[in-house]
Amino acid sequence: MIVVISDSATDAQVEQFVKNMEALGLSAKMIQGEAKRVFGLVGDTASLEAESLMRNDAIEKVMKVSAPYKLSGRSFHPEDTRLQLYKDGPYIGDGDFAVFAGPCSVESEEQILSIAQDVKRSGAAMLRGGAFKPRTSPYAFQGLGLDGLELLEIARQKTGLGIVTEIMGPEYLSVFEKDVDVIQVGARNMQNFSLLRELGRIGKPVLLKRGLSNTIDELLMAADYVLKDGKASVILCERGIRTFETATRNTLDISAVPVLKKRSHLPVIVDPSHGTGYWDLVYPMALAAVAAGADGLIIEVHNQPALALCDGQQSITPALFDGLMGRIVKLREALQ
Repeated sequence: MIVVISDSATDAQVEQFVKNMEALGLSAKMIQGEAKRVFGLVGDTASLEAESLMRNDAIEKVMKVSAPYKLSGRSFHPEDTRLQLYKDGPYIGDGDFAVFAGPCSVESEEQILSIAQDVKRSGAAMLRGGAFKPRTSPYAFQGLGLDGLELLEIARQKTGLGIVTEIMGPEYLSVFEKDVDVIQVGARNMQNFSLLRELGRIGKPVLLKRGLSNTIDELLMAADYVLKDGKASVILCERGIRTFETATRNTLDISAVPVLKKRSHLPVIVDPSHGTGYWDLVYPMALAAVAAGADGLIIEVHNQPALALCDGQQSITPALFDGLMGRIVKLREALQ
């Protein structure tokens, strides 16, 4: 529900309105407006009647929001969000484009340092790398865990790149809060609501990947779980969905980019590595994502893909990544 405050309303009246809403168990969040004071009411507003609210002299207009998501939608936040990825770091969204690049999993100090230096030279904004790996098979490589996080931190110190890595559960929240710049929630955890709530309380940017079989509305409602406490920020990620098609690992839903940009103010990135599952499809689908209006990309890069412990078949080499970054710059210039 959106409430527009009357021009004649005093600050005291507005403060009382907010207190009244909080007493009903609702959160009244100020929405950026050019000339009007506007509040979005978050919570169970089903029993709240617009006619009753209108009896308050401080209120000019009341509008119901039909979308099941509130905080991630444009009704409460009409302007694009521009998000700083970490202190003194680059931005993403509202015209700023960012590429996250690195290996699927951290394997050794030599490996992660070499790749970090390569992707930085090519213009990557952040280093991605998995310390904890969710694998379908319990016998597959599960990542180096906390040792992997330490290696990512070494790479950050030596290259200056911020790091993004996936969290598997709430038991490592304190470590991720201290050591990770952007916390990734993988597709399998998109609807792990208890984890999303906890991430929302620590205030770090969260990269939220769309689930394998989840709709766009479900992705945006998951984002609302993170945004609910007003501390964290969210980057949405389209990473391919499960369909009947077997020619690719997943079906990369490029149409999700303009749909999300229309419905949400949050930055939207695309993962062409997981979205296709094949290294030779990463290049064209990354360019397609840029053309569709994505705010960034997350790409798997490995210096020896044939020897990678995880997802080598969908990783591109540093040389290919460098060429891709050059094409991305030219494409973005052509689209302006």
